[in-house]
Amino acid sequence: MTLSLALYHPQIPQNAGTLLRLSACLGIPMDLIRPFGFIFDDKKLQRAGMDYIKFADYKIHDSFGFFRKKYSHRRFIALDIGENSIAHYDFKYESGDILIVGSEHYGFLKEDLEKIRHKVRIPMKPNRRSLNMAVAAAIVLSEAISQLRCWQ
Repeated sequence: MTLSLALYHPQIPQNAGTLLRLSACLGIPMDLIRPFGFIFDDKKLQRAGMDYIKFADYKIHDSFGFFRKKYSHRRFIALDIGENSIAHYDFKYESGDILIVGSEHYGFLKEDLEKIRHKVRIPMKPNRRSLNMAVAAAIVLSEAISQLRCWQ
């Protein structure tokens, strides 16, 4: 089994396109969970993903519930800045893990986040709110790949 990345309710097409490009280049499967804040064939998504999107291994899910049911046998790890999260480099990743990045606007709906047992964060300086979603996903994904030695 392989490591994969999921985008929960992505709102900015450039971020989704950038991560689809990353997915294609690294050979990491990706899942996109509706609702989206854009139309999937948006020009901004296409510009950010360039011609790499056609090489990305991705699936689109109509809801978090459908996504959870499909992958109920796998471990979910949310990127979350909450107090119950641990530093991304202190977490021990396993083959089959799905790294889930929350919406750019609101992270995760509370009821969905409560269903994700594992949460990691990127330590930052005090009084800094957040990183760009695509940058954060790349940082955590890089750590997981490094630990698992799973360059695909």
